Amino acid sequence: MIQQPALVNLVISSGEPAGVGPEVSLAAALAFLQEQPAATITLLGDDGLFSMANMPRELVARLRVEAISVASPVLSGQLNPANAQYVLEMLDVATKGCLDGRFDAMVTAPIQKSVINDGVAVGATLFTGHTEYLASLCNQDHVVMMLCTNLPAGFLRLRKGCALRVALVTTHLPLSGVAGALNQKHILETIRIVNADLRTKFAIANPVLRVAGLNPHAGESGYLGREEIEIIAPAIEAAKALGIQVSGPYPGDTMFDASCLGAVDAFIAMYHDQGLAPFKFVSFGGGVNVTLGLPIIRTSVDHGTALDIAGKGVADSGSMLEALRLAYQLAVNSQNVNT
Repeated sequence: MIQQPALVNLVISSGEPAGVGPEVSLAAALAFLQEQPAATITLLGDDGLFSMANMPRELVARLRVEAISVASPVLSGQLNPANAQYVLEMLDVATKGCLDGRFDAMVTAPIQKSVINDGVAVGATLFTGHTEYLASLCNQDHVVMMLCTNLPAGFLRLRKGCALRVALVTTHLPLSGVAGALNQKHILETIRIVNADLRTKFAIANPVLRVAGLNPHAGESGYLGREEIEIIAPAIEAAKALGIQVSGPYPGDTMFDASCLGAVDAFIAMYHDQGLAPFKFVSFGGGVNVTLGLPIIRTSVDHGTALDIAGKGVADSGSMLEALRLAYQLAVNSQNVNT
């Protein structure tokens, strides 16, 4: 019988201070701790952004704010490049804490890429997002962005509820650069990482994967492009030779066939909008972003900073709550694998 851990220690990076990150982080943390007694949460951020006065007494010992000060006063909804380094510092602290074993998983609130690029130089390249930045912190050359949600019974005529997981071969690239970024090695490594993390972190013994093509109709036998023939299909065959249950390439407009949702553990898309447009259409704001291929567990919300409603008390913390729930379960699964 699998034993639940005595305690799972989670850390939240509260994201862009002028956005909804701080408020949804606190609200979701309180809700999660009330439903899950076997967890603690460390909330990273400027302590002036969190109202702890009305926190239930029984949660005081399990929720703490680890203060990281903003460089400049925060006005809700108004971006300030002076606080860009503050956002990165939270990510640095959370990542180091996970690598050192202080935390079992990290959960990230939304950030604003533009203000980070305006306010701080990140190496020699632009800051393109959480996924790439965390890969650099963990010294990983290849990580995979995957979005997860639970679809209820009855939706799309599903007989029973099921998980929908969509992983990406490429992430934050302009569409004009996607075809040139694809090669057999990269696609094969993406498939391998998705398969491995579904086994170890999601506790799926033998994952079933579907891979999309790049072109309309998956290239129409080469008449609409040869990437499927020359790159994608060979990568899929190489993955099969490794014992991975994977099929494709499927046309992007038919890969997400409702009749197969319950039988597929993850869909792998070639580029950002190919996978995330259909995902976000059905996820009802409850999706969770997971970074695969890291030596740590990281989940995140699937929405942005929502500057227009920040500080108004109307932000929905549902996606952050789902991210905490998934981070907790992945930490439990990982501990069970290692015991």
